[in-house]
Amino acid sequence: MTKKIFWDDPYLTQLETYVTGVKGDEITLEQTIFFAFSGGQESDTGTIGNCRVLQARTEGKEIIYTLEQGHGLKKGDPVSIKIDWERRYQLMRLHFAAEIVLELMCRNFKSIKKVGAHIAADKARIDFEWGGNISNILPAIQKEALRIIGSNSEIISAFSNEETEERYWEIVGFARIPCGGTHLKRTGEIGEIELKRKNPGKGKERVEIYLMDNPTKGKL
Repeated sequence: MTKKIFWDDPYLTQLETYVTGVKGDEITLEQTIFFAFSGGQESDTGTIGNCRVLQARTEGKEIIYTLEQGHGLKKGDPVSIKIDWERRYQLMRLHFAAEIVLELMCRNFKSIKKVGAHIAADKARIDFEWGGNISNILPAIQKEALRIIGSNSEIISAFSNEETEERYWEIVGFARIPCGGTHLKRTGEIGEIELKRKNPGKGKERVEIYLMDNPTKGKL
């Protein structure tokens, strides 16, 4: 089973490790910093052994990486992993902004139900099953989220059950939530955010989250 170094140090951008399995274009590794799509958070992008990673997916506790054809790697080979740090950091910031917004939405709408989420490098979104319109409450949600971000609170991230790889994040005095993503050290790293309401269909509401320093924000 691959040791997931991205949980121990989500700020690490390069790692030396070994190939533990090869099946055609798919490989497994002894250790990894390369996050695979999970919980709505997109996979990292980058290289393993100078080969571009085309896909990263989880199978149980294992992570399977699909490389470009002709990678030439064999079991036992040493390899270097490099991830696109700028993209990873955007994902981490948007991920945690979404975590804060989700918690606040659930506190303000007791019967609201999350039905989907996606964290990309340009924006995050959370979909809810809800018959009303969240437009009126969204400015208050954004204001409270910015207050929490501005407090620069410590974000604790750890195992609740190491054997089953169940993890959580916690801001003392705010919330403790199950989550296996990559997390920031402090809320202040998120920076200023903007929330927008979308209506993806009858009985559903969507909150989109943007980082105000993201250059793609103005291209909506």
